[in-house]
Amino acid sequence: MQDTDVRTRGARATARAPRARTGRRLGQALIPYVWIGPATLLIAVVVLWPVVEMIRTSLQKISSSGVTLGSNGTTNYSDLFDEGDLVHVVVRTLLWVAGVVIVTMVISLALAQLLNARFPGRRVVRWAVIVPWAASVLMTALVWKWMLDNYFGVVNEVLLDLHVLHKPVNWLAHPDQAMLWMMWVAVFVSLPFASFVILAGLQTIPGEVYEAARVDGSGTFRTYFRITLPMLRPALLIAAIINVINVFNSFPIIWAMTQGGPGHATDTTTTFMYKIAFFDQNVGESAAMAVVNFALVLVMVLLYLRASRWREEVR
Repeated sequence: MQDTDVRTRGARATARAPRARTGRRLGQALIPYVWIGPATLLIAVVVLWPVVEMIRTSLQKISSSGVTLGSNGTTNYSDLFDEGDLVHVVVRTLLWVAGVVIVTMVISLALAQLLNARFPGRRVVRWAVIVPWAASVLMTALVWKWMLDNYFGVVNEVLLDLHVLHKPVNWLAHPDQAMLWMMWVAVFVSLPFASFVILAGLQTIPGEVYEAARVDGSGTFRTYFRITLPMLRPALLIAAIINVINVFNSFPIIWAMTQGGPGHATDTTTTFMYKIAFFDQNVGESAAMAVVNFALVLVMVLLYLRASRWREEVR
């Protein structure tokens, strides 16, 4: 009888063991979700929910006072695509983003190399470089607008004193000149972040790699293009993607300096969207423009990831 009880208890214990192991495995598998749960919830509330609301709003008819009058189908999108300035605004936005990001990345590479070198006062220089990023973008744009004033701006004063100009120029009144100056301001405020991301990437490259390159007889340029740049790809990827998103959605610089004018001559998709909502009082069409803007950002980021072969970094 005792042997039977022992065998029965043994069988029960043996049956419980797989369930216990399964429970432990399940508990271990759920542990990461406990940690990432708050971040996932935050992303869902701050990112995904506004995107859903943006798409929903773009399909509704909304009065100028913000009252929803019912479904509007795809009318908002057809009205948006009928806008005569839309194509010019989109093309200008793509040129704006490409120009600012490319110039920012090129200058940031050189600046990061400088900040990575050892020289007296390096810490002060690093602090000075980060100031434009720490300052308000709107304040920086307004300062540059005052500097470019055709009567009292310091830019005209300096160029007149150097005899580069014979008379003051109203830089922001000419669309092409205004776009170039706004691109410069965008580069100016983007440089600190990109430079410090690349600097962080430079500091992760082991010194032994450079020593081995010197032993093999590699010159400065060959070492830079064969070792430094390839090992900087993750940092360059992060800096470029974040800059693309920030520059694409940049509003304060353009609005503070030209308000997208004259007319729509210096508008990008963000300021164009703002004008549709608050000047034309068409919230639904503005939401449709926001959806198009969101899609353009995604396409640009995906194209960049494809061009940079980001999957190779994951492997």
